Amino acid sequence: MDKYALDDFREQLLRRKRELYGRLVKIEEDLDQPMNADVPDRVTERENDEVLEGLGLAGQSEIRAINAALDRIESGTFGICVRCGDPISPERLHAVPHAPLCQTCAAEVAGAK
Repeated sequence: MDKYALDDFREQLLRRKRELYGRLVKIEEDLDQPMNADVPDRVTERENDEVLEGLGLAGQSEIRAINAALDRIESGTFGICVRCGDPISPERLHAVPHAPLCQTCAAEVAGAK
């Protein structure tokens, strides 16, 4: 993969990482809000908090995947499947820039779950 393509992917990954960090800060702020004194409202707030916690965990997971992709860029292995060593298609990388697996391996891993 050429340097310009890598630079584009690096910038895209860093931009997404900044966006996720911003969302995580907002989620933390929302979760830190005091609970409502009204019991029915507290139930609703707790349900909302559970959704926010799930979004926060998903965001943290994506940040870890982005960090791993940035590490692969630095090590020169970006765009190579970490499982089989085959190239990851440009279409897949454009759709999911932090993808560590080629489409075949990703399907096999998903099918094993």
